[in-house]
Amino acid sequence: MFTIENGLTEVKELKPQYLEYTKERQDVNYVSEILSDSKQHPVQQLAWPEYPYKPRVTFAMAYNEQNIFLKFFVCEEFIRAVNFDINSNVYEDTCVEFFMAFDNDENYYNLEFNCYGTCLAGFGKGKTGRTLLPPERIEKIQTLPYLISSNSSGEHEVYWELTLIIPASVFYAHNISSFESKQCRANFYKCGDRLPKPHYLSWNKIVNDTPNFHLPEFFGKCAFEK
Repeated sequence: MFTIENGLTEVKELKPQYLEYTKERQDVNYVSEILSDSKQHPVQQLAWPEYPYKPRVTFAMAYNEQNIFLKFFVCEEFIRAVNFDINSNVYEDTCVEFFMAFDNDENYYNLEFNCYGTCLAGFGKGKTGRTLLPPERIEKIQTLPYLISSNSSGEHEVYWELTLIIPASVFYAHNISSFESKQCRANFYKCGDRLPKPHYLSWNKIVNDTPNFHLPEFFGKCAFEK
């Protein structure tokens, strides 16, 4: 679904699937199976023609009262994963990202993951001056990476997935008792600054002269509604 907002660009709307709370659905392997059978959304907006490489990227999203469930599906030529410490420069690796702002807050969270599952997370108003999330918060995120090399298309490609369970407590600046009925703004990204073919893809379209994901005015809408 698309609407026009502030004359800037099309704004996508996302309504994640609600999953009833069960003990099984707190297990990342079980969540991965569910999201593999869920609706996938493309991360294919290419805003900067000087970076034309376009890997195939989609994501699936769901939630319950206490968790956001997210899974990325990626197929690309190159893999790089050299950052293994929390809050290291994972955007230089093979990387997927999820940015979210709650309600009308001008501050937003950036959650960035390389294909190994290493996370860089911050909070703030813009690209500079961001506050990194405490490692003990980031460690609460469950991750399940999966990589496989393939030559089925006639060219060497790597297919990989990353499943995430992100608990409400990660969003430390907000006292979230439940995601139910939360109205948010969000965008989803794929990048790799130091790959042989650097690239910058988004779910919701961005209009800017240079690559920059830290532009909340181009976030789409995300409604956690049953």
